[in-house]
Amino acid sequence: MLVKVNGEDIKLPEGSTIEDAINITKAPYCTGSILSIIKGKKDFEKNINKFKIKTPKGSIIIEMLSDEIANPLIDIWKNSYLEFAKTTIRWTTSNEIAIGPIYTDLEPSMEEFKYHQGDVFLSLSGFSKESTHVLIAKEDHNGVYGAPNINKGVFARIVGGRRTLNLLTDDDNILAIEPVVERQSVVETAAISDLNTILENGNQLFTYVLIEPNKKSPQSVEHMFSLMEDDKLRIDYDSNSFIGFYNMQGLSKPAEEAIPRKRGTVTLRNDGVGVGKVYIYREDRVQSPAHTVIGFIKKGMELVDIAKSGEFITVKSDPERIMTINMTQKEANDFLSLRGVKQERTGLDNDDAIVVFQEPLTTIDILENNAVKTKGINIDDLVIVEMLNEAPRSTWYFKKVTDLVEKPIGHLKVHFAVPGMKLLIFEGDNKESKGLIPENTPERVISAGTIGITNMSRKNVGLIGVRFEDNSEFGPTAEPLNATNIIGKIDTDLKLLEKIKEGDLIYLREA
Repeated sequence: MLVKVNGEDIKLPEGSTIEDAINITKAPYCTGSILSIIKGKKDFEKNINKFKIKTPKGSIIIEMLSDEIANPLIDIWKNSYLEFAKTTIRWTTSNEIAIGPIYTDLEPSMEEFKYHQGDVFLSLSGFSKESTHVLIAKEDHNGVYGAPNINKGVFARIVGGRRTLNLLTDDDNILAIEPVVERQSVVETAAISDLNTILENGNQLFTYVLIEPNKKSPQSVEHMFSLMEDDKLRIDYDSNSFIGFYNMQGLSKPAEEAIPRKRGTVTLRNDGVGVGKVYIYREDRVQSPAHTVIGFIKKGMELVDIAKSGEFITVKSDPERIMTINMTQKEANDFLSLRGVKQERTGLDNDDAIVVFQEPLTTIDILENNAVKTKGINIDDLVIVEMLNEAPRSTWYFKKVTDLVEKPIGHLKVHFAVPGMKLLIFEGDNKESKGLIPENTPERVISAGTIGITNMSRKNVGLIGVRFEDNSEFGPTAEPLNATNIIGKIDTDLKLLEKIKEGDLIYLREA
């Protein structure tokens, strides 16, 4: 049997399941994500409401009538529009243009009917079934066109491309006629989660969403890459207009390209309430300076249309993210070579050195230059931290300040280090530290290696610290215990940190 998997034709044995199709085609899919099945072309097109007629002078969009009386004519159109796509502009007058002809079983009438500007109707020229045309009225007028008695032959209205009508001549041909896919065209198709579902001949299976990053928004695209790091996204909100992903809410990026948000556009909120949220649009929306356009859906809108809050979708990007941080210099070289990108090693350049920084940072800039610098350090100089769940606000703050939200290895700059004091204090962020309420404050002893943050009860809110020995009076930032939020501990040998000086950078990775 013949089925489509993510738009590609594939022959499968009768009785094959969704899982068989995924395994045979190696289609991207993460366990637990939703899938979409469309039973076949006709099943899909019965929900299509608009069609685009492409011509050398531009496109015309027609919308099917909602009146039930037009349904027989709509069925004829949907069954024969591909035949009309092989025809030409047969004639043009001040009243109408004609597309055709093809053969239909319609019965012509000799009555004169009144047509309104924008009406799209079927006509049997010369009262002959072999000369069935589609006519589009340019203005209100009366005429005898051999149209069937059913609704005067009218089955649609023109909703786009009126200017094109006046440019067309009988020398023009039809380039293509295509269904215009809108959300309401897809939502009535089946959403499937059972991989053992048996496929049938003509089925269309969609397993993932493919995103093309916007090259004009390089910094914001990295936000999207961080969000989709595991190739699986949880939908936090859905509406008729968009679906939203809020996992990185609060992480801001500078405004980049803002253009009209067409269906299938991916945006990042760059300002105001909800900064850091990512959206995929199901319907067209106007341009907004608060929304940076970070990508465009190239495959899988069928999944976007049916996804509901709380569900997961599998996502991929093309091109994929270029992130060498946390690789060895040798692994980075192999990774980059496969993608045609030149590596320049800095810092420790031996094969086993761990990459802690890359320049440029963004995938778009790396691909534009076809080169990247990778900074290496000794793996033994990397600080390993174990995060706790008891202080969610403070933990999120720590990850933002260190860049661990977006990168596998982060960094901190030493703010205060005095030999013999047995503690290190790191710089925080005044803006991000607002709202650090007391949470997970210690009651008795601060153990060596504990990471603490000064909460909003003190002037130096946001400072981050670690002690090298136990202390029962003061926290890692030298503040009282009730002014200290505990967010984790250092798993690395603390003797490494005791050698660090004021102004130094340390690189850290989660355990």
